[in-house]
Amino acid sequence: MDGLESMLAKGKDTFWGFLGCEFISGDGTEVKIALDAKEHHLNSMGIVHGGVLTSLMDQTMGMVATAAKNIDNVVTTNLNVHFLAPMKEGRLIVTAIVLHEAGRSLTLEARIHDSEGILGCISTGTFRVVSR
Repeated sequence: MDGLESMLAKGKDTFWGFLGCEFISGDGTEVKIALDAKEHHLNSMGIVHGGVLTSLMDQTMGMVATAAKNIDNVVTTNLNVHFLAPMKEGRLIVTAIVLHEAGRSLTLEARIHDSEGILGCISTGTFRVVSR
């Protein structure tokens, strides 16, 4: 089983399952996931909590890093997030791509759009392959 398949197989009982994520598609260059944002994903202002959005982008970038390296032991070493528009209840699509690979490190980018195509936030992250 490759790294991405292994991660998905274990996902139900991890943070992935807790958030309610859905795998759409993926390979070693791009991964797409979705979340049907519900009331429990919202903050007190009625918009999707920034921690949920950040977690979605971190998760998606980790998945594409896993697929790119074909190994399920990568960790986030740096994460930058820019919130651009409030996200509301409904379907969110997260897309992550590999920007650069160098040895055991990868630099990635993630974007979240709502069902109307509005770009809610972007993130860049650095991931590293680690030994278990």
